[in-house]
Amino acid sequence: MTQGGAARRTVLGAAVLAAGTGMTSLAAGTASAASASAAGGGHGDKGHRGLPYPTVIGHRGASGYRPEHTLGSYRLALDLGADVVEQDLVPTRDGHLVCRHENEIGGTTDVADHAEFASRRTTKSVDGVSVTGWFTEDFTLAELKTLRAKERIPAVRQRNTLYDGQWAVPTFEEVLRWADREGRRRGERVWLHVETKHPSYFRGLGLGLEEPLARLLRRYGRDGRDAAVFLQSFEPSSIQRLSRLVSAPRVVLLSGAGTRPWDFEQAGDPRTVADLVKPEGLKWIAGFAQGIGPTMDLILPRDAAGRLGTPTTLVKDAHARGLLLHPYTARNENSFLPAEYRRGTDPAAYGDALGAFRTYFEQGIDGIFTDNPDTGLLAAEAFRPGRRPVNG
Repeated sequence: MTQGGAARRTVLGAAVLAAGTGMTSLAAGTASAASASAAGGGHGDKGHRGLPYPTVIGHRGASGYRPEHTLGSYRLALDLGADVVEQDLVPTRDGHLVCRHENEIGGTTDVADHAEFASRRTTKSVDGVSVTGWFTEDFTLAELKTLRAKERIPAVRQRNTLYDGQWAVPTFEEVLRWADREGRRRGERVWLHVETKHPSYFRGLGLGLEEPLARLLRRYGRDGRDAAVFLQSFEPSSIQRLSRLVSAPRVVLLSGAGTRPWDFEQAGDPRTVADLVKPEGLKWIAGFAQGIGPTMDLILPRDAAGRLGTPTTLVKDAHARGLLLHPYTARNENSFLPAEYRRGTDPAAYGDALGAFRTYFEQGIDGIFTDNPDTGLLAAEAFRPGRRPVNG
């Protein structure tokens, strides 16, 4: 099946009911660049510029419907029409890259139920923040594989708890194999959006992320300029390091305007995100990256009441320097929506998410991270024939 609009719409109604209800098994064996190439076609010749615009990125998979960073969540994201599926990478004690949003796994696995790991619970300082729990860097891969994934925010997504325990924590290599198989099955390359989490912190532990990531990308044929992968990080130095290792497209993630990337903190660089979104900061980023992933507030600030304010010039300024924009994160629930798009008082209920998505796309962004790829796709379809953005 193609990843175009008409074909994708045919699966939207059935996919939520049909997909991700069982465990996915992984075939053993070593992949090769040739097998990755065999899964190509479609948008491959144009690289990321050939992706649908605006691009819908499944944030941690389809995490609005399945526990995040599981093969069930990733597959459902594709079934719901995502153009790209995101992975966050952290290491195990023995150096394997696994897919978790954070290295603390108390909230996303059943580790607390394992008496044999009770003594591993500890408190650490991660990027200057004190965190208590269980950490991937204290587990071997074999130990981590005895755990099962669970819903991270059950108070908001109680229905997702139905799938607690259905999937293990995947390694990134397992995801690469899965993506190759899915690409062959669907007749389109499966695009990935891969983040290095806390790279300076892990490098300080002797568990640098970039080199093993680059080795895996080369092994699976995803290291070239037109590779079906984006590489992303909140630390610009991690993206700079990756730029020297592989040619795949790279994105610098940007948090709140008043924050500083942790590698800047460590290096004594006084610049904040507010400096990086100025024209001179964007010019600097364009020297080693192809895009930025800003929090949506940097494009559409919210006032004290949570309502959207006047758009900034970030979209225009970034595009003027040849940078694409993949802001984060759009979700359906009231608790995540701007105030004017909330409906009722239940924070877990859906608000006018389609209205919010349309407002985001009207700014001229190139894509968006979303926990709900089907909602994002439905809103994006109206903008794909070339509708003129209001903030262009």
